[in-house]
Amino acid sequence: MVNFKEKNLIIFDLDGTLINSIPDLTLAINKMLLQYKLLPLTVEEVTPFIGNGAKHLVKRALEHAIPDQKTAIELLEQAIVTFFSAYQEVICNDTYLYPGVLETLKYLNKKKYQLVICTNKPFAFIEPILDKLSIKQFFSCWIGGDSLAHQKPDPAPLIYLANEVNITLDKCVMVGDSKNDILAAQKAGITNIGMSYGYNYNENIADYNPTIVADNFIELQDIF
Repeated sequence: MVNFKEKNLIIFDLDGTLINSIPDLTLAINKMLLQYKLLPLTVEEVTPFIGNGAKHLVKRALEHAIPDQKTAIELLEQAIVTFFSAYQEVICNDTYLYPGVLETLKYLNKKKYQLVICTNKPFAFIEPILDKLSIKQFFSCWIGGDSLAHQKPDPAPLIYLANEVNITLDKCVMVGDSKNDILAAQKAGITNIGMSYGYNYNENIADYNPTIVADNFIELQDIF
């Protein structure tokens, strides 16, 4: 049985774990599609496209919107630039913290846990969101999907963060809503918590055998 109270470092995913960014991601995707006179997508259609970073999100959206896959591939690089520009404009218009996040971050901070963020979202977008939602002060550092040569589900970002704050892997916990979070943690030998309320490609997080599953963020206060 894992004793989470003996851990020192908690590595958090961002989208789908700490924040719900789907409204703004969908808005930016639709602004991008409009540039190519393509029909907009619903939040429900965009949701399963999220998880491997912005480039994969744009690629999936284009492939969904354009029947001719050759055309979708040809547009991809330009569409990524268009999406980045559109997302920068709406980055935190309707993005919000999940219930219990702010109170729980305060609790974990008071308990002296070190908190960091490992997300596949591009690095440049992380800090503006943390600032807007007033949670930046809780995290000692963060990395995005473009910070290193590899991103989740590769274990490299998690190992990098542990080394960065000089904490051994056995004292770390990964908290995330996606199979990418759980698989990366498992490959790194890091204890992990799967949040059931996130995106995860419309799959059940429990199917990936996290150390434990939590249904609400506030449950972390009982775990740690």
